[in-house]
Amino acid sequence: MSDTISTPPTNPLLADWSLPHGLPPFGDIQPGHFEPALQQAMRDHLDEVAAIGAQAAAPDFDNTAAAFDRCGRRFGRLLAVFSNLTASATNEALQAVQRRLAAPLAAHHSAVHTDRAFFARLDALHERRHALGLDAESLRLLERLHLDFTRSGARLPEPQRQRHAHLMQALAELQTRFAQNVLRDESDWHLPLADAAAMAGLPPFVRAAARQAAQERGLPGAVVTLARSLVVPFLTFSERADLREQVWRAWVGRGERDGAHDNRPVVREILRLRHELATLMGHACYADFALTDTMAGTRDRVDALLQAVWSRAVPRAIDERRQLESLRDAAQPALAGQPVRDWDWRYWAERVRRERYAIDDAEIKPYFELGRIVQAAFDCASRLFGLQFRRRDDLPVYHPDVVAYEVSRHDGSVVGLFLQDNFARAGKRSGAWMSALRWQTRNGSAGPVGPVILNNNNFARGEPGTPTLLSLDDARTLFHEFGHGLHGLLSDVRFQRLSGTQVLRDFVELPSQIFEHWIGEPEVLKAHARHWQTGEPMPDELIARLQRARRFNQGYETVRYTASAMLDLALHARTEAEPPADLVAWETAFLAGAGLPEGCGVNHRLVHFQHLFAGSSYASGYYVYLWAEVLDADGYDAFTEAGGPFDAAVAARLLRHVYAAGNSVEPNAAFEAFRGRAPRLEPLLTKRGLLEDTPVAA
Repeated sequence: MSDTISTPPTNPLLADWSLPHGLPPFGDIQPGHFEPALQQAMRDHLDEVAAIGAQAAAPDFDNTAAAFDRCGRRFGRLLAVFSNLTASATNEALQAVQRRLAAPLAAHHSAVHTDRAFFARLDALHERRHALGLDAESLRLLERLHLDFTRSGARLPEPQRQRHAHLMQALAELQTRFAQNVLRDESDWHLPLADAAAMAGLPPFVRAAARQAAQERGLPGAVVTLARSLVVPFLTFSERADLREQVWRAWVGRGERDGAHDNRPVVREILRLRHELATLMGHACYADFALTDTMAGTRDRVDALLQAVWSRAVPRAIDERRQLESLRDAAQPALAGQPVRDWDWRYWAERVRRERYAIDDAEIKPYFELGRIVQAAFDCASRLFGLQFRRRDDLPVYHPDVVAYEVSRHDGSVVGLFLQDNFARAGKRSGAWMSALRWQTRNGSAGPVGPVILNNNNFARGEPGTPTLLSLDDARTLFHEFGHGLHGLLSDVRFQRLSGTQVLRDFVELPSQIFEHWIGEPEVLKAHARHWQTGEPMPDELIARLQRARRFNQGYETVRYTASAMLDLALHARTEAEPPADLVAWETAFLAGAGLPEGCGVNHRLVHFQHLFAGSSYASGYYVYLWAEVLDADGYDAFTEAGGPFDAAVAARLLRHVYAAGNSVEPNAAFEAFRGRAPRLEPLLTKRGLLEDTPVAA
């Protein structure tokens, strides 16, 4: 995609896209195309909604609810392309467009969802919904659309409705600024590794990744960037505590730099506006507003889960820290009596893991070559759900890193298209995520439409001529995002609004997290974890060691995640209109009061917590990974009880009730249909080694 901001006379975004799977002509798109195209698409969308509302015919399901589900398709496809590029392949010109469009896009959403004539029809239809004789999926669509509109302010009196729209526009601008500030910090910072002393302790794969990172940035030698796939291995292996501290401080300090890109005032303003939004909608705090449309429903239910896990994880983490300190004090007596610092934990944990389980990441990574792990995910999807993946290098993609795969069933019928973008690079935000360029639907004049699904990861690329090697954590991330991808690809519903991952936030992580289990299965490792140089499969003895070490350091990992979720909930549960004057001090005091063990830290600090402040989807909702882990741990036990990870009957139930169902079924009912009962907490606690009788040592 070109960086120029000029607008040529012809706009490919407004042309008919005739490419396979409805792909856009990525090679022809310039940043300057988006603003006029989206403005036109927004006008067209509003006209479509107005036409539905102006009908003389009395409202019925097809001419109102189903018609709304069909409208705005061009706007949706343009917004999907724009959103993907601003996350995955952005530049200064595209970021400028993103800033200019943030408020207009939010205003458009408000205008659509507060259209009086249309909502009057929808409201009347919803009022008599149980007398309409609707099938279950149609009733679900009607109820979800009505909730979408009411949560967007459709029932508010006019002055409050206008204020609601203003708040949404202001929040969109602030959230865009927050995300761009984090990306700038991640792109600007690097640590040169100037000599052998700076490289001390780093295994070959980390050195190679650091050299490749320098080459991609036009720098000499080797550098550590703020890509997680470089930060974590550097903190794990570097023998230089001083350099580990520098990397750690840069990593946790993203968004906290004085100046134009400081996220502290941005977060405070977001919190101020969210509180006003919540009170406008009749709630005491933003958390109460956000949680009304979740499986959890209330703060009390979320807090009960978090506390149940926290109370078990903290003692485990403290015990783990004692083990680290014991090993460290023996190796470096001068440090005896000092606590393990945040930048030291991963380094000494790796030493303990080698000693206790004879496992070294440097021994594992040669067996996790990226291409083989991708094929492992495809093979699991084939064995479970009957899918085939065919590489399509002839299709246009938005960046050379992206690989396109056409997805079909065993009978040859096409399911959709899967795009995978695996590497960290400048202009791509950190983290890993799934998105869609097109949702599956059967509600359209052109007949059934297949999905186009994307996975983004941020793996450190291998040097030219050498493969990209993943850690076990990287491999789990790939499987996790692919689980989301399958949720989009396998969707089998009529209505676009109910398609794929458009489910309640605390259910959306179930399909992704349950799929992570397969990368740890011995038969999957034996088939796909092969040494990149010799081709030999991972030895049984190494697989056995990995199995024994599964619960190692889980106190630390659980504390870091749960502390972030508690922080999110507490911040958004405040009933004061004014946010804390000093967010960093508030964060520090909250974590100390909660009993965060020294040296653990948190997954995300507020100043770079993109789940919360780069958008609103996970605000008051970071807990959802833990909620979904209750479901996935219990759900995966169904395979264990059936005798194997590829049991056909269990896989068929998982496909039907979870992956294919989208949002066509209430999520508690969907899980119970799959599992045969409500979920239980114990499998999660066992999985993480947090039950008192769960062994953690070999």
